[in-house]
Amino acid sequence: MSEVLSQSEIDSLLQALSSGELDVEEMKDSGEKQVKDYDFARPSKFSKEHLRTLEIIFEHYGRLVSTNLPVYLRKNIQVEVMNSEALTYSEFTNALSNPVLLGIVDFSPLKGSVILEIASNLGYAMVDRMLGGSGLPLDKSREFSEIELLIIERLMNVCVELLREPWENVIDLHPRLDRIETNSQFAQIISPSEMIAIITINVKIGDVEGMMNVCLPYLTLEDVMDKLNTKYWFSTMQEHDEQQYTETIQSLISKAPIPVKTILGNSTISVSDFVNLQVGDIIRLDSKVDEELSVYVGNIKKFMALPGASDDYYAVRVTSVIREEQ
Repeated sequence: MSEVLSQSEIDSLLQALSSGELDVEEMKDSGEKQVKDYDFARPSKFSKEHLRTLEIIFEHYGRLVSTNLPVYLRKNIQVEVMNSEALTYSEFTNALSNPVLLGIVDFSPLKGSVILEIASNLGYAMVDRMLGGSGLPLDKSREFSEIELLIIERLMNVCVELLREPWENVIDLHPRLDRIETNSQFAQIISPSEMIAIITINVKIGDVEGMMNVCLPYLTLEDVMDKLNTKYWFSTMQEHDEQQYTETIQSLISKAPIPVKTILGNSTISVSDFVNLQVGDIIRLDSKVDEELSVYVGNIKKFMALPGASDDYYAVRVTSVIREEQ
């Protein structure tokens, strides 16, 4: 049933028509269907939701890079995701300069490959740092030598391996660096008209700053596109068991080598006696045979123990544990 206007509403409508606030022609229904423009040259295969999820994935990836690469470069590294956008592959390759560092990464079990593009100044800085320099780029760009490419390949393998963890909520990924290209013409992994997602990451190695672009073709991500949304992403993140993380951390800590030492006692002798020490000489200590000894873990006193022997080795038997509150 249609809504009936009150008399006051009718009067207001007539007044608006007479004053020109409303146009009768504009109110007429033309009956034409609204047509939405569609560009077949740039089909919108990546939605804003897809791009936002990819940003979240690579924000996690950036944190891993900033904590793992300093082990090799011995420099502070800052990584920040700048933006994400969808464009054609030809637009991406046409914007590349020469020389360029393109890591072709096999994204198994997904079909196809992705590209890690690293700014040349970052490549020069990494090579300089790995060879003992201060990590400064070249004043003038030139082609990378074979030795420099081998050094960069080692670091890029580390970056590729770090891709596994950020993608684990989407797919069990096994990325592998296929090759490194310095010319964009030899990196035609898909048709120039195919759509890709570009994640732009700002990388700062010490005082050297440059961009790293991650090229993700739609054809490669097609099988997991339904999982690239924030709702699915956060729902899978909540399924992680905190106990699992605790056990993993405890397992890693348990493998850490820690020095443990026991002090048998102390003694004071003259410098001349110390210089003339011979095998078989006896040094009198300030502790007794049946007295408990201090056991240190690192530089922290943690246990008290009694001296003894185990087979043919000297040993101690822990008698008490020193708590922090003691």
